[in-house]
Amino acid sequence: MNPILKNILAVILGWVVGSIVNMGLIKAGHTLLPIEGIDPDNMEALVAVMPTLSYEYFIFPFLAHALGTLAGGIVASLVAFNNKMKFALVVGILFLIGGIMVNYMIPGPTWFAVIDIVFAYIPMAYIGGKITERITANQS
Repeated sequence: MNPILKNILAVILGWVVGSIVNMGLIKAGHTLLPIEGIDPDNMEALVAVMPTLSYEYFIFPFLAHALGTLAGGIVASLVAFNNKMKFALVVGILFLIGGIMVNYMIPGPTWFAVIDIVFAYIPMAYIGGKITERITANQS
């Protein structure tokens, strides 16, 4: 396969797999820790209730963002033809942009936004790239 196409496919697959992991964990969080009287698909209701929520309601969103980015980084790095770490980080940047947008659309506590933006995206994409480096180094 053409290296450029393979690298583009790496980013797309990393984004898709990471998004699936992210949404799965968000749905699991809503199932395990439901917000009483709130439909999790109603953005206006979430925006209204967000300032009243305690920290445990932010565990699954953080895990979703971090593990989704980690999975996406691993997939992008595994699929990429070359510059594997760079493509893992590109996926991390895409998720970071999405995370910033979500923090504006559904504003939560400042402490969560800072922790989420600082630790869930670029560091996890980097770790995903490093995991792939170790996997591929052990195969050779």
